[in-house]
Amino acid sequence: MTTKTYSIFGAGAAGLYTAWRLLSGQTREHEHHKLLGKGDKLELYDWGKYDFSKEDHGSRAPGARVCTWHYQNDPSKSYVELGGMRYSEWNSKAKDANDGKAPGHRLVTTVISKLGLDQYSVPFNESDNPLYYLRSENFYLQEVTSRNPAPYNANNYLASLSPNQGFTVVEDLAVTATTGPQTRREWDHFYQHGKITAELPESSIFQKGDKLKDIGYWNLMFDQLGSEGYNYAADGNGYTSNVINWNAAVAFQTNNEFTPGNQYKTLTTGYSGMFKALFETIKQLAKDKGVIFDYQPNHRLHSILDIDHVIHYSIANRDNPNKKSGSGTTDAAWLAMPRYALELVAQATRYESHPGLDVLNGQKVQLYMEASIMQPSYKIGMFFKEAWWLTQASYPPQLTSYEVTKDVLLALEKQQFPERYLLKIARPAVDGQAEIMNTPYSSAESLLKVVEQRLQERLTVPQEEQLLSASTRNTIGPSVTDNPVRMVVYFGNNATDKTAEPVYGLLAAYDDEMFTTFWQELELGPDEQRHLPISENTEPLKGPRKLPPRMLKMVRKQLANIHFGPNADFTSVPEPLDAAYIDWSLPPFNAGYHAWAAHYDIGDVQQKIRKPSQLIPGADTNIFIVGEAYSNDQAWVEGAYCTAESVLNDFFGVIPLIDNTHYPFICSGK
Repeated sequence: MTTKTYSIFGAGAAGLYTAWRLLSGQTREHEHHKLLGKGDKLELYDWGKYDFSKEDHGSRAPGARVCTWHYQNDPSKSYVELGGMRYSEWNSKAKDANDGKAPGHRLVTTVISKLGLDQYSVPFNESDNPLYYLRSENFYLQEVTSRNPAPYNANNYLASLSPNQGFTVVEDLAVTATTGPQTRREWDHFYQHGKITAELPESSIFQKGDKLKDIGYWNLMFDQLGSEGYNYAADGNGYTSNVINWNAAVAFQTNNEFTPGNQYKTLTTGYSGMFKALFETIKQLAKDKGVIFDYQPNHRLHSILDIDHVIHYSIANRDNPNKKSGSGTTDAAWLAMPRYALELVAQATRYESHPGLDVLNGQKVQLYMEASIMQPSYKIGMFFKEAWWLTQASYPPQLTSYEVTKDVLLALEKQQFPERYLLKIARPAVDGQAEIMNTPYSSAESLLKVVEQRLQERLTVPQEEQLLSASTRNTIGPSVTDNPVRMVVYFGNNATDKTAEPVYGLLAAYDDEMFTTFWQELELGPDEQRHLPISENTEPLKGPRKLPPRMLKMVRKQLANIHFGPNADFTSVPEPLDAAYIDWSLPPFNAGYHAWAAHYDIGDVQQKIRKPSQLIPGADTNIFIVGEAYSNDQAWVEGAYCTAESVLNDFFGVIPLIDNTHYPFICSGK
């Protein structure tokens, strides 16, 4: 019997997910032969070397652009996330779990469950009263009113509202809570056909009937909000990447995810824990099935061609990544990598004559690859002896909130909280009632008020104490500033070893776009010169790098402004126990995340870029592109998983991991 070889290039989220599903998936009856079986070979290459386990150790935590950094690199101690850090939980047991409106990242939630990681899943709550430091003023969101506006001269009194109101104003041009897309499939249609429906004055650059996919979001925001309104939304939302000139149709939906009130979760092991578990599961499945699993870290894909219907690839060693060091053939290849890494592979064969099909250099393939905008990102983490931002700051973040979840109800049930109360609390809101379940409340009084209104009874003092104790949550921010640190996220003492001396983690800078270069210049001192081209600096593969003194002082100075006021000295912020950063603008990622460009039908791009030979007349080769960059969920692990799942479903006959009737993994392209 002929054996087959499958090759995956990239051991991040999409690559690991693909390997896992090739080994664990079920196929339609007539396509069993497409999955891996005894004697087959599964190759997994990665430019870096991740610390998957004691047997497969490396220089940094796994996950590509996910990177959990533990204090002293000890998994039992506190951590901060220096890359992707959360997911939106899907309640798969809810009555309406599989309808088109049910929220959540369905594949990530399912993977976490199947890997047995549910026990480590905890809320990642955002404050509903965040701290701001904008234009040298410190204030909290709930202090912003018409009498006390934010320091912006914005049109239509926007400065008296949340900075996120600017997104709502723009979205109302085509979408409202009752008239806009309500399901994932309806948004799919909107991305391709959505238009401005509002009547706009002649003075507006854009008019009713204009297709939103052909409008840059920055252009549209500036046109509708004016300079000051745009700046307030841009500064106050924290993400510069959300307000650039990307595809306006996609921006309408995506920016809803980043507003306060959305519910997220993470893992107490750190988000990289999911990829450690996934890798170990892959190894065990391969062993059980008799599949040869060949993991090759420190190797990158150098070039790839289809010659006489056989896929030929060459690899390069990490210590000399621009020169071929080996070659091989495979029956199918997955390029589980972001846009910049794909470009490096394409460049290797672009300027030389060679036999066969050079799929990555097809003109339309190149056009579609450019549909994804690279968005650089920079993160700085710190550890302290104490949570000074709560104990010493003049402007402490508002981190205490209350939230009733299914786990809270179970805890209350064990404490003999009245069953009739639990049943009423668990019910969805009706007839103008306030929602209780999975809704954060910033004060004990506000939660008790809505609960007693629902019950139509007063709680006893012991019952109040039970409810508040079970539902208390420490949110993690963020605080937002127009200074280059942009956002501050408070991880606190999240060590799994609660008996050890506490150490408090802080994501001291979470920024993107042009702010990355602000920090990049501080990596070198005044008497230092560059000796390595930035194009060859693959620091993200090595992991977090220690902050040099000058950069550390700059971070402390900006943190002092946020928490102690505009005239505070940098010494107001204590010297950290440790501090490190990752610059995601560096190779091989050159982006922390991606966004869809305007003037593209993103449904068509998603459908065809995943098997790029579809874009070349008469061509057909099993070379696939998977990952977050060309997904329906850019900037999320969910996007990486969804593109990988769609390839396996549509080209290998793998039965979908979950019911995707109302949850299309990628846009339909219709």
